[in-house]
Amino acid sequence: MISIDQEIKKAMLAKNDAQLRGLRAIKAALLLAKTEKGASEEMTEETELKILQKLIKQRRESADIYKQQNREDLYKVEEEEIEVINHFLPKQLDRVEVAAIIEGVIKQSGATSVKDMGKVMGMANAALAGKADGKLIAEIVKEKLA
Repeated sequence: MISIDQEIKKAMLAKNDAQLRGLRAIKAALLLAKTEKGASEEMTEETELKILQKLIKQRRESADIYKQQNREDLYKVEEEEIEVINHFLPKQLDRVEVAAIIEGVIKQSGATSVKDMGKVMGMANAALAGKADGKLIAEIVKEKLA
């Protein structure tokens, strides 16, 4: 949270609107999560990663809709914010790396068919937390178990 405040100051001084929007969205989401009913005092890094991934997912969905509606101006805004939020996430693994990790998870779990997908997904999501998009994980697990 401290580094986000510092980044906001830098963006304000540089008059970088795109970065400022993204950083403010991150700060707002983190503050909202921190003040939610039942939230613990300190927020774990894992929780912060989940929040950032949620923000990216929301923006990707919005960007897709804007692209379909031929609203390039709004699409560009969402893409800029995704870029800023991605800066705070760990490096995302590519498809090949994710597939390799999922192979290991499938072997470890002993899964053989699509019926075991729930068990594999739980283990895969835990192993790849913050490192890969959930949609990509589900897609690869489905491929491997089919």
